[in-house]
Amino acid sequence: MKPYTLFIPLLALLISACNPERVKYTSELKQEMADKKIKRITNVDLVETVDNFGERITTVIQKELATQLQKTTDPAARTKLCQLQNLPRTKAIADRYGIDIRLLSGTDVSDKSLGAKEREVLDAYLYNAEQKLPQISNIQKINETLYIYNAAVPTDNVICQTCFGGQKTPLAVWRLAFPKREIVRRMKATKKK
Repeated sequence: MKPYTLFIPLLALLISACNPERVKYTSELKQEMADKKIKRITNVDLVETVDNFGERITTVIQKELATQLQKTTDPAARTKLCQLQNLPRTKAIADRYGIDIRLLSGTDVSDKSLGAKEREVLDAYLYNAEQKLPQISNIQKINETLYIYNAAVPTDNVICQTCFGGQKTPLAVWRLAFPKREIVRRMKATKKK
């Protein structure tokens, strides 16, 4: 038996194993590799990021909803809009950032699907609306994996009047639920000392 007869099959096996086409560098793979990088992030960093994203997102979705509500007088269409249906930009933002976007009212204070902390904050928004006190945005850490950003819509806004004007105290509050993983994913890698 000649020594090169064994060498040729081993060489062919080695070359086929090192085929560069075997590894596909997709955008999903690149994102996963970026997600695996070690980042030093504090709770303050997380809260600041949620606040920044929350403020920017509520500005955009509030503008979209108000614009769409002003374009129609059909009660059925307005009801769908108040339920955040038929709002392509809002849906795209929710999908892109992996967040849950809802528009709450004063009646949601008794909604058991919301956590106790969330109902307390909503109750505080309702109290401020009844007393005509200024409203500020709020961030809650629900658990280790979820942050909630709330921002009240001004009572004189078309959203508040159209969607919840029939209530004793018209109140509209944006609720954005941010999974911690999505927050961290969108944060810039920071170098801390």
